Amino acid sequence: MIKVLLFAHLQEKAGRDILQIEDSSLTVKELKKMMETNYELGSLEHVMVAVNEEYALDQDTIQPGDVVALIPPVSGG
Repeated sequence: MIKVLLFAHLQEKAGRDILQIEDSSLTVKELKKMMETNYELGSLEHVMVAVNEEYALDQDTIQPGDVVALIPPVSGG
């Protein structure tokens, strides 16, 4: 199982802050596509992804037991 933590507007769109994904392993890019499709989160192209508290690239692999954070860009002043 992969735990996905959602922040900011992604929490609002999904209606919760943590998702549990039953998958053996997948890339960051595959996870983003799954989240866009299954949870209607919109485009995740500009969302930063951290796996086990380290930033990850689209080609990095996520394994069962990993904790993934989807961190959208923020703005403010």
